[in-house]
Order: sequence, then structure tokens, then C-alpha cells
Amino acid sequence: QVQLVESGGGLVQPGGSLSLTCEAIGSIFRIIGMAWFRQVPGKERELVARITSGNSIDYADSVRGRFTISTDNAQKTWYLQMNSLKPEDTAVYYCNAHIFTASTWSSEDEYWGQGTQVSVSS
Repeated sequence: QVQLVESGGGLVQPGGSLSLTCEAIGSIFRIIGMAWFRQVPGKERELVARITSGNSIDYADSVRGRFTISTDNAQKTWYLQMNSLKPEDTAVYYCNAHIFTASTWSSEDEYWGQGTQVSVSS
């Protein structure tokens, strides 16, 4: 079984910084399409940042220039560095990835982290 474990959420004042971590645990052959999403009650879940299978990076317009997505050397852990945080960034943040558990096409599935709360307020 594969599990995505998130950490790093918390309360921060406007203008502050937080770093989120997502670690993939279990029998993993390959991880592709690593991403971060966020959701506010009553609103749709939105893509914040992602690393594509081609190793390009996409950001939502609302976070571009303030947030940075990155991965470790083994590419089983990825991060979201959040700077210059605004109250509008308050949300539950979810990590996401497409993961192969074996060297076959049929082993691919999409996985989600449990969510971590980020609150930005003075």
C-alpha cells in the first residue's frame, strides 16, 4: 500500500513563510506528476503547483513568485515553500502524485495526502 504523509502546516502571520512536506511511503517503483492542491470550504479544490512527468513546473497565477515546489534526490519526497503568505492562502493543502508500484502500466494510480491546514492571519 502507498501512503502520502503531509507535514508542515500551521498558523502564520501575513508576510510570513511556511514549508510543507509530502513523503510517499510504501512499495514505490516510480513517482510522476507530483503536485500540491488546496481547498477552502465552499470552494473548488485548486491546483497550486505541480512537477510534470517532463520535469516542468506549473504554478497557479495566485501563487506564482511566492511559492516554490521542489523534490528530493530520490524523488519520493516533495515540498512546497510558501513565502509572503497572504490571508487568501488560508486553506487545507493536499499533496498529490501519480505513482507506479511496479514496472507495468497497470500499476499506476493517483494518490492524495491527508491534508494539512495552513492559516494566515494577524
